Amino acid sequence: MEYFVHESSYIDDGCLIGKGTKIWHFSHVMSGCVIGENCNIGQNVVISPDVTLGNNVKIQNNVSVYTGVVCEDDVFLGPSCVFTNVINPRSAVSRKSEYRRTVIRRGASVGANATIVCGHELGEYCLIGAGSVVTKDVPAYALMVGNPARQRGWVSRYGDKLHFSDEGIAVCPVTGERYKLEDGEVRIIHRSDA
Repeated sequence: MEYFVHESSYIDDGCLIGKGTKIWHFSHVMSGCVIGENCNIGQNVVISPDVTLGNNVKIQNNVSVYTGVVCEDDVFLGPSCVFTNVINPRSAVSRKSEYRRTVIRRGASVGANATIVCGHELGEYCLIGAGSVVTKDVPAYALMVGNPARQRGWVSRYGDKLHFSDEGIAVCPVTGERYKLEDGEVRIIHRSDA
């Protein structure tokens, strides 16, 4: 076995788990999950059937990742953040055929106790503030806070707030990467690892 599972955790049959992944205390990975390499699954995490996690995904304690959620590479899920997968749940009504897909794009971070309402896409490298409630799609590099979550700016891949010039150019103060804001979208125009 090329990954670590704490003795108190359960891995159901039919899961694919990548090399170097660590699954800590009291967690449950349900059937059909695909978990990439070098992921870290914290304490008391449930990963429901057929969830896909990319490489280097970090899930902090007390998170339930429900069927319909896809996390791309380098996603961070903060402690006790919440996902849904049905828009109108009822105990007496089975809605498993109505699960809505939620996609968290590469490098996105979801803060502690945030809620992500199903059926939305969180753009790459966006940052969802602690306690926020996401009720719509989130653009790449967007900083979202509040209930409902509203955009309060832009962040770099490194996670620092970007300040755009009149020409629509911003520089990450840590990495020196350059970004362009045009037509309400941010794109990177110079990478530090290029």
